[in-house]
Amino acid sequence: MENNSTNKELLRGGQFIVKETACEDVFTPEDFSEEQKMMRDSVKEFVDREIWPHKERFENKDYDFTEEVMRKAGELGLLSIAVPEAYGGMGMGFVTTMLVCDYISGATGSFSTAFGAHTGIGTLPITLYGTEEQKQKYVPKLASGEWFGAYCLTEPGAGSDANSGKTKAVLSEDGKHYSITGQKMWISNAGFAKIFIVFARIEDDKNITAFIVERDKAEGMTFGEEEHKLGIHGSSTRQVFFSDVKVPAENLLGERNGGFKIAMNALNVGRIKLAAACLDAQRRVTSNAVKYANERKQFNTPIAQFGAIKQKLAEMATAAYVGESASYRAGKNIEDRIAMREAAGNGHQEAELKGVEEYAIECSILKVAVSEDIQNCSDEGIQIFGGMGFSKDTPMEAAWRDARIARIYEGTNEINRMLAVGMLVKKAMKGHMDLLGPATAVGEELLGIPSFDTPDYSELLAEEKEMIGKLKKVFLMVAGGAVKKYGQDIEEHQQLLLNAADILIEIYMAESAILRAEKTAKRFGEETQNEQVAMAKLNLYHAVEKITTAAKTGIISFAEGDELKMMMMGLKRFTKYTNYPDIIALRKTIAEKVIAENNYPF
Repeated sequence: MENNSTNKELLRGGQFIVKETACEDVFTPEDFSEEQKMMRDSVKEFVDREIWPHKERFENKDYDFTEEVMRKAGELGLLSIAVPEAYGGMGMGFVTTMLVCDYISGATGSFSTAFGAHTGIGTLPITLYGTEEQKQKYVPKLASGEWFGAYCLTEPGAGSDANSGKTKAVLSEDGKHYSITGQKMWISNAGFAKIFIVFARIEDDKNITAFIVERDKAEGMTFGEEEHKLGIHGSSTRQVFFSDVKVPAENLLGERNGGFKIAMNALNVGRIKLAAACLDAQRRVTSNAVKYANERKQFNTPIAQFGAIKQKLAEMATAAYVGESASYRAGKNIEDRIAMREAAGNGHQEAELKGVEEYAIECSILKVAVSEDIQNCSDEGIQIFGGMGFSKDTPMEAAWRDARIARIYEGTNEINRMLAVGMLVKKAMKGHMDLLGPATAVGEELLGIPSFDTPDYSELLAEEKEMIGKLKKVFLMVAGGAVKKYGQDIEEHQQLLLNAADILIEIYMAESAILRAEKTAKRFGEETQNEQVAMAKLNLYHAVEKITTAAKTGIISFAEGDELKMMMMGLKRFTKYTNYPDIIALRKTIAEKVIAENNYPF
């Protein structure tokens, strides 16, 4: 097993499903350095000063204001966090870049989208795939906010199937330029971007190719009207049309036929950053909800004191806590993998690409889980506000509308669910990890006689950690049985893959929260971490329920006879608590802390 400089065990991507992780080996928000805390506080201050007082301008589709605030973010250096110092950036580590995405999300979905599209898919492809000349020419201007970037991949007929795009690039006879013709849609920042990463197919190539297109030099490039959208009203979104647009040959990005690879790797980074970009949004919705619940009185009592409201606040806070735990766990794994590759002699570009690619499974898991949590959180926020929550005068309805897009972009959640399981199976087939051995062992365990010994749960979260181990067996049982039955044709059974993905996602998220709670309890003392432990337990209970349902649905679809009976018995064994947690008491513990602090306090 590869170790990094701190001598902790660094699992490869996806290996969490077959290996145990020690709490000391995960990074948590409690581990932020002083520099990272200062960065977090400066982003929060920027959001509170420049954005929150003007939220209605974003809601009223003031795109000029979005551009103005983006320039201010550039002046503060916030657009340059991930850019290497050689190209005018701060060159900060992966965790810090996530931290900035996280706290920018407390602004609005509109600004968060503009920020993410520019710093991620608008700048990153050039940073990671550009020639030295391209990087020197474009990246400093993008890092400073002098220019803004956009990313032109989606077409009317090419969404999830990104490589099926019809936009064409034809090389001139003298080889000096390409002529691009085609149509792109849903392009964030299109209204004010100067640089566009455009994907087009050269001749009959198997894969698309990426190009850097400068707006001011692109004669024949035209734009549709601003789209009218459900949410993210202040994010400029337009169609972009190319009619024989001449692009210098030296503006081909990466290599010919390499555009699909660029698109996929940009999306891997985008997925984990999108998860981060839902976190502070959740914290702010939770904080706004509890403030309102403490002020709003019905029957002469603040509604925060009612059990039904406490349940909502507890679940909202728990989801935010779990999302933080898993996002920063994966982010630090990526950062450590990048450092290992650089230490082994890889250049920065190669190290970052391979570091993120290694954890593509976790990136997809996080994208799905956290985007669904922010939607649920904002929905409950509206419910706590009651009729007022439905009004544009409160921040809840905009939060709810803005949250909805997160389940669609960076690959729909359905695509990401299937990707997560598909990538895991492919890793096993390539020999990058052993799934067959552990799956076979689970099969043998099902044939054996279960132990009736009373386990020792004297250590904090001991039963919860054992339960995580059992839930991993559920995944191996279901995925192993499905692969055994369908082999390479497993991809055709999408509903079964979705069930397997839900099991995988719940395990990663629940394990991350448990490891964080255990680590903080060991560091600060159990008595100070009652609420964190309660959130880890509450989330695990929900995970067990969801996994039971998903596994049952999946097993019934492919197993029959004795195999079906055996797997159902195994499922019952692997999802059974010895000591069931008191869910109502856990929620009360969490909610009372949130209510007393009058915000999200973790």
